[in-house]
Amino acid sequence: MNATKARLIKTASIIAMAGNALLALLKIIIGLIAGSLAVVGDGIDSSTDVFIALMSLIVAGIIAQPADAEHPWGHGRAETIATTILAFILFFAGGQLIIHALTNLFSGTSPDIPSPLALGVTLFSILGKLGLAWSQYYFGKKAGSAMLQANGKNMVGDVVISSGVLVGVGLSIVLHQGIIDPIIASLVGLWVIRSAVSIFLEANMELMDGSSDTAIYTAVFNAVRSVPGTINPHRTRMRRIAGLWDIDIDIEVDPEMKVRDAHHIANQVERAIKNSVEGVYDIVVHIEPAGEEDKHEKEQYGLRESEL
Repeated sequence: MNATKARLIKTASIIAMAGNALLALLKIIIGLIAGSLAVVGDGIDSSTDVFIALMSLIVAGIIAQPADAEHPWGHGRAETIATTILAFILFFAGGQLIIHALTNLFSGTSPDIPSPLALGVTLFSILGKLGLAWSQYYFGKKAGSAMLQANGKNMVGDVVISSGVLVGVGLSIVLHQGIIDPIIASLVGLWVIRSAVSIFLEANMELMDGSSDTAIYTAVFNAVRSVPGTINPHRTRMRRIAGLWDIDIDIEVDPEMKVRDAHHIANQVERAIKNSVEGVYDIVVHIEPAGEEDKHEKEQYGLRESEL
């Protein structure tokens, strides 16, 4: 599973790296020639994607490593950490773009009107980013990689940014108002920061072993109920590891049941959950005798069906 995922991440990362390197180089060079800070800022944003792709390649090599004594759960968390780093990179890039745009805006001199060359490179960038975003979503879904899907989301944001730049540069040229360009650059920076915060919150949810989707718990409880002999599923915990689910659950069975029969029920529960939930990394089913749960002791972790 990890080897296949690593291969898909590597392929997606190489595509993203090559495509973004080309777009970033074109936008920065032509943006400087055309005198458009917004286009240069768009190029800087694309250059961060090159670093992101490089980071993805490194992560792919890490998560492909088998579990060891120091990492008995494997190395899947490296992807979540990388996604968090990605959020900080985007936040920094957006902040720097805003600072440069505001400095240009309040410099006391009238900003230059961009050359039509800026329009051409921006339109080319939009088409290129659409293709790259599709590739990241495709490989991200196929590999079950939150990092690639986050990068695809970032690239969709890039398309929106480039579209805004296209409109802003066009208005600057048509209206002969150079001040529009740094204003658009500032808005681009705000959009980048917004994307960074969104990606960070999603990664943080995984790092904190949380989930905002209760539907996945409902699927687990429905799967348990489909197995005859199971009683009162509770203390259910689910967490993500590199896009896969690690599930712990307690169930009750007839206290007079033989260990072999109880173990057989636990195996059935595992199979039922795997058939109902896509992308399961591991399942631990804890068997308890029915009727002996301490009703007065509040459980400190995990969910039961009544709490959904």
